[in-house]
Amino acid sequence: MGSSALGHPQREIIRIKATAAMEPAKLNVAGYARVSSDSDDQLNSFSAQVRYYTKLIEKNESWQFIEVYADEGTTGVSIEKREDFNRMIQDCHRGKIDRIITKSTSRFARNTMDTIRVIRELKEIGVTVFFEKENIDTANITSENLLTLYALFAQEESLSISKNCKKGVRMRMRSGNYVSANPAYGYRMVDKQLEAYEPEARTVQRIFSEYIAGRGLSEIANGLTAGGIPRKDGKAKWRHQAISIIIKNERYIGDMLLQKKYNEDALPYRECKNNGELPQYYVKNCHEPIVSPIQFELANILLRERTGEHNAIRYGQYPLSLKIKCGECGATYRRMVTRGKTYWSCRVHDQDKNLCSSKQINEEVIYSAFIRLYNKLKRNYTDILLPMRSQLEKLREMKARGNLEISTINKQIAELSEQNHVMNGLLSKGILDSALFISQSDELNRKIRSLKLAKARLLEDDETGDLIDKTEELIDIIESSPDHITEMDAVLLGDMVESIIVGDSNSDTIDFILLGGLRLTERL
Repeated sequence: MGSSALGHPQREIIRIKATAAMEPAKLNVAGYARVSSDSDDQLNSFSAQVRYYTKLIEKNESWQFIEVYADEGTTGVSIEKREDFNRMIQDCHRGKIDRIITKSTSRFARNTMDTIRVIRELKEIGVTVFFEKENIDTANITSENLLTLYALFAQEESLSISKNCKKGVRMRMRSGNYVSANPAYGYRMVDKQLEAYEPEARTVQRIFSEYIAGRGLSEIANGLTAGGIPRKDGKAKWRHQAISIIIKNERYIGDMLLQKKYNEDALPYRECKNNGELPQYYVKNCHEPIVSPIQFELANILLRERTGEHNAIRYGQYPLSLKIKCGECGATYRRMVTRGKTYWSCRVHDQDKNLCSSKQINEEVIYSAFIRLYNKLKRNYTDILLPMRSQLEKLREMKARGNLEISTINKQIAELSEQNHVMNGLLSKGILDSALFISQSDELNRKIRSLKLAKARLLEDDETGDLIDKTEELIDIIESSPDHITEMDAVLLGDMVESIIVGDSNSDTIDFILLGGLRLTERL
């Protein structure tokens, strides 16, 4: 019987010729610079560095020029204050940049931890950095060890510069020639001299007048908020602490008390309240006053009297009253004295031990726990409260994305930022005149600031805004309070702590619920 299977055809291979040579994708490259903070030299410094990095990047055929990011040179060791640096890192995460060219490690970041953290962060997303002065390329694995060494040198250089700057500042303080770069609310710096600024100066006069007339701090703050009068930072909501700070500020009578605070000599340069560690200098009649000395003195006499009365009423004889809650049953603790010692005990437990097993707690134990908590928080609040505020602000931003009005503002800000980017490109190619660039860039930045202010006011209406306000209030309290306490401070506890949670009979910890909802635990 014959086979019906077909014969196997012979294999044939057809070669398809390439129609075009493959071109490697270009690397997206950006430059980063720290320019002079001297306003007279800033234009030349910025323009020169834009031209330099533009030419350097564009002459490499395998690179695509993106942008030159630049920050003022006054920002020292802190990365957080470098707006363009942070924008550049965000653009790296968005995939806009593959490689960064910068002059040196000291221009990039001025402390070792920041340098290494950012480099590792960028390496994880495939972005490399080349430091021209040190000839370090993070694309090479061995570069990180060298980078650590150079960053240490940069950190030491920054510490040396900081000490020299402090010395110069203190010399100007002693001679009475020092002027703060951050004017108080109601003032602006004009030709290195403080001048009253309207309408803020009228608001300061209103605060003093209303307080002398008998209105309270919170009442005045609420009135300013209701009237839509913005704070110096542009936010709409005033707090009673801000009113108190204004009333106590001697600058409103034309005087200045210098060196109220100082920065530590070692990184991370924590700011401390000057409680006598360094000399202070009181300079009289150094600028235009906004209120009279009589108004200032009267308002401060009233403030001291009312603060004492307020604290006596608010905190009563017992600072812990109504604050302590039972972690087992939720009842409020009550105060009791046994054999000369003060204890706090759960009301439900006192009535029926079968309903709640919580035991009484010695008042001094609670006070000691609060003192420890405060001292730890004072030392570390920048690592705890500032990130907490940042996370809350991000949460508010996420909620705002669904808000049509805020989305429109975000779109307008993005469009204006893009215009700025285009102008940077025109400047770098010599198409746009430097003076015209500065003028148009200033106008764009003014519009962006105005839009951001409008956005901030809309965001404050969100419930998350209340948590942010309380967190900022807690930060204000911490910053304006002593660096270290050894004795119980009833006012501090009353201002900072919303409630205290005591665990069951087997617990050896106590929880403090602070303003803004932060819960911190201390061992007993």
